[in-house]
Amino acid sequence: MNAILEKIGEIGIVPVIKIDDVEKAVPLVRALAAGGIPCAEITFRTAQGEEAIRRVAAEAPETLLGAGTVLTTDQVDRAINAGARFIVSPGFNSKVVVHCQRKGIPVTPGCANPSDIEQALEFGLEVVKFFPAEQAGGLEYIKAVSAPYSGLKFIPTGGISAANIARYIAFDKVLACGTSWMASADLINAGDFEKITALSKEAVQAMLGFSVAHIGINAGKDEAAAQAASLFHFLFGFTPKEGNNSTFAGDTLELVKTTAPGTHGHIAIATNSIPRAVAHLERGGVTFDHANARKDTQGNVLAVYLKEEILGFAVHLVGKK
Repeated sequence: MNAILEKIGEIGIVPVIKIDDVEKAVPLVRALAAGGIPCAEITFRTAQGEEAIRRVAAEAPETLLGAGTVLTTDQVDRAINAGARFIVSPGFNSKVVVHCQRKGIPVTPGCANPSDIEQALEFGLEVVKFFPAEQAGGLEYIKAVSAPYSGLKFIPTGGISAANIARYIAFDKVLACGTSWMASADLINAGDFEKITALSKEAVQAMLGFSVAHIGINAGKDEAAAQAASLFHFLFGFTPKEGNNSTFAGDTLELVKTTAPGTHGHIAIATNSIPRAVAHLERGGVTFDHANARKDTQGNVLAVYLKEEILGFAVHLVGKK
């Protein structure tokens, strides 16, 4: 897959931005990045879109910047010249797609049915925008329509909110979600960048869905683990469950029999997406022990530890089931 599209997949959220005042563009993308979303799709819906792209590209180059609502080849050229790194269109326009491919810039055209999708496949596209997502049938429609097209990824846009983004992003054929609730035109025009940052953090947390999966305590020996499990059962009714290297007391307390990461034990944090969670945390300076990550036969990461302990506990990410 194209490197820009892979990066969009890591970020997971593409804020769709309508700019009425170009002076707001740079503070806006910085507010989004402060909330954990270093990405923006600035649309050509207003006359200020092109200049907004130019200013963001020059003053906030760390933003993964795209141009949206691109309807013509002329707009493609203007977007590229202004500094856009990807192109998004609301529908499938073959002239726009071909022009983008000739220019070497990734394009995600809007597709809402199998005929649109098959046109996209004819042009060798790997990712399409699904628009308008909620109005066109939502996640269940994407699941149904995507079934024959195993290699294609979708960016659903339209009606995505804090209430449903986790459901969309959990589907493995969804590359990212396009949405604007954290950066509405009203918030941008009011210059309420603190609110935009707060809503961006809310969006990221909703997407990643962090929660405590279980806590592991280093018992060191089989007998100690068994005794602790029995005590938790006696006190609280937590049913012991034997494993190869540990005994669980209920579903969330693991008594580890052997040497394991962590001075005292470990804490497993569940997330909707390990790759997106790792990318998000690494952007914030967190380091991971990738060399010892546990993977399945297809190479997908099942568990990966942070390099640093927290109060003597190793911390690792696991995917939600």
